[in-house]
Amino acid sequence: MRAVFGVIGLVVALAVVGVVVKKQMSAMRTPVPTLQTADPASAPTGASPGTVRDQSQQIQQQVKQQVEGLMQQARPMPDEEK
Repeated sequence: MRAVFGVIGLVVALAVVGVVVKKQMSAMRTPVPTLQTADPASAPTGASPGTVRDQSQQIQQQVKQQVEGLMQQARPMPDEEK
């Protein structure tokens, strides 16, 4: 009886692992969308707009602009209660 439960347990565990592997493999097959540059004229010459380097530079530029925008905002002052 214990052997039957052991075999059933192994089959269930193998089925769970198979489902997880199938999900991972299907996730790897889906194409990753590339970032599109807002202004193709600003892309460096000789490089296609979809390269990893261009995407990295675009993300860095966006973060830099966001940080600069946040730094320009006035900091809220706490209410002085006595």
